[in-house]
Amino acid sequence: MPDLIETVEDGVATLTLNRPENLNALSDEIRLGLLESIARLGADTGIGCIVLTGAGRGFCAGGDVKTMGSRSVRPFEERAGGILQSGRVPMLMHNTAKPIIGMINGVAVGAGLGMAMACDVRVAGRSARFGTGFIKIGLSGDWGATWTLTRLVGTAKARELFFTGDMIDAEEALRIGLVNKIVDDVELMTTTMAMARRIASMPHVALGYTKRNLAAAETGDFVGCMDIEAFNQARCSQLEDHREAVAAFKEKRRPVFTGR
Repeated sequence: MPDLIETVEDGVATLTLNRPENLNALSDEIRLGLLESIARLGADTGIGCIVLTGAGRGFCAGGDVKTMGSRSVRPFEERAGGILQSGRVPMLMHNTAKPIIGMINGVAVGAGLGMAMACDVRVAGRSARFGTGFIKIGLSGDWGATWTLTRLVGTAKARELFFTGDMIDAEEALRIGLVNKIVDDVELMTTTMAMARRIASMPHVALGYTKRNLAAAETGDFVGCMDIEAFNQARCSQLEDHREAVAAFKEKRRPVFTGR
C-alpha cells in the first residue's frame, strides 16, 4: 500500500497519510506525495476543498524517530537544505488556492502538529492529542510550527508548549484556539466531509482569493491588506460565478457555480 492515499468525491480531495503502524510518521514518500498532490489539486478546477487526515489511530506523529539514530552524518548545509525541502509542504499548503481541512483523528505531534496547523481549518476527534514534541528529542522545531502556533494560540501559550513539550487533549486545543471544532470520534468523518462539501460548493476562484486575503492579514498591515482586498474583490466581481450568484439571488434560486 502507498504511504499516501488520494480519493476524490463531490469536489473534495482527501489525502490520507497511510503508515498507521507508525502513527503516520513522515516518510519520503509522504513528503514527496504531498508536494505532488497538493500542487496538482491546487490547479484542478474541479476541486473545491482538500481534506488531510491519517489512517488508523493517529493523524501524524511527525518525523520517524525510530530512523533518526541511523541517519548518516551530513554536512550542516546539506542537512539544513533537507529540512527546508521538507518545509516546502507546509509552505505549499499555505499558498495553494484550495482551502485545506485537517481531519485530526489522533495524535498530531512535532511536524505532524506543523502539518495540522498548516491546514486552514482543523476538526478534531475527542481522542485527538497535540504536542510540539521537538524539545523532548533535543530539537527546536520545523515545518513552520513556531510561526503558526504563535499566531493560533498567542506568544505565551506557544512558548509554554514548545519549552515543555507537553501534550494537550482536544478540549484544551479547542479552548486555546488550536482547533476549530471537536466532535465525537465516530462523527469525525461525517462532520468534516460535510464541511468540506459545503466549502467545495462555493465559487472556487473566489475561495482562492479569499484565502489570499486571509494569508495577507496574518502578516500585512491594514493599508496593505485593503489594497489586496480591493484587487481581489475587483477580480472576483468580473467572474461568471459572481454574475450567477447575483442572478440566483434575484430569482430566489440556488446558484450553479462553474469555477469561472
